[in-house]
Amino acid sequence: MSSFLDSMISRAKADRQTIVLPEGDDARTLEAAERILAEGVADLVILGDAERIAASGRALEGARIVDVRTSELRDELAEALFELRRAKGMTLEQAREKMDDVLYFGVMLVKTGRADGMVAGACHATGDVLRPCLQILKTAPGVKLVSSFFVMVVPNCEYGQNGTFIFSDCGLEVQPDAERLAHIAVGSARSWKALMGTEPVVALMSHSTYGSAKNDDAAKVVEAARIARELAPDVALDGELQADAAIVPSVGSSKAPDSPVAGRANVLVFPDLDAGNIGYKLVQRLAKAEAYGPITQGIAAPVNDLSRGCSADDIVGVIAITCVQAQGAKA
Repeated sequence: MSSFLDSMISRAKADRQTIVLPEGDDARTLEAAERILAEGVADLVILGDAERIAASGRALEGARIVDVRTSELRDELAEALFELRRAKGMTLEQAREKMDDVLYFGVMLVKTGRADGMVAGACHATGDVLRPCLQILKTAPGVKLVSSFFVMVVPNCEYGQNGTFIFSDCGLEVQPDAERLAHIAVGSARSWKALMGTEPVVALMSHSTYGSAKNDDAAKVVEAARIARELAPDVALDGELQADAAIVPSVGSSKAPDSPVAGRANVLVFPDLDAGNIGYKLVQRLAKAEAYGPITQGIAAPVNDLSRGCSADDIVGVIAITCVQAQGAKA
């Protein structure tokens, strides 16, 4: 277990939060839940068929098991959803039908204060997980954009913060323009500070460093860096920077000697989803890095989406991170 995950689990235990796991029919989710409960990391609400969950053989004492089909909360949550969405044309009958969907049910538990966060995605697509979040929870105050990041923990790595990085956005924004890329950068800086407790050093990544290439893609990153500096003048942030210039001190001092970021970045902001998704998967597989995410940022309450290829270890990590995010949201 990495020092990062140790830290997340320790912080989660210190102020236990209630997390909804809507995928109670998934074996990995139940394995992770057993470990979370055994270690006292969080209180859990697990959505699913109680008999099937019991038949899994997992020790889940202390978890609240809720079958959305028969729950006494159905009508109350449906009426609350109807009030939230009636201006968008939702009828009460439609709201009641949504309570058959474990993701909508889970998000409504968060919305009504019965839970502090939710972790899903082991067997649901990202769009399905995030749709009810954006409809019901919406964005946090002052935030214009929901995006995502991965915490990457690279073993035996001298770069970043002892091999720990945030990679963003690797899961949501497909082709962000300069303004949206700037908001991703600022959001990622805030996420680093909240999770790591140290100062973010943010590099906006490109195939170009300081004008070594002249084209629209590089220009977008330069403009994004300019906007991000205006949004967060107190953050160490720079771009456009190539990957080696961003993280390797000798290369950074050679390619961008006047940069406040080059050679020491711990937050890497990719220019588009192709670059971000490919980048994190390569680092995960080739460098044997731990990859926690995608973690969302910008939603009014923490709801995090798992990769459908996730392991029980991954789920444990994301639950712990979600707890820490929930603590921060209450601060």
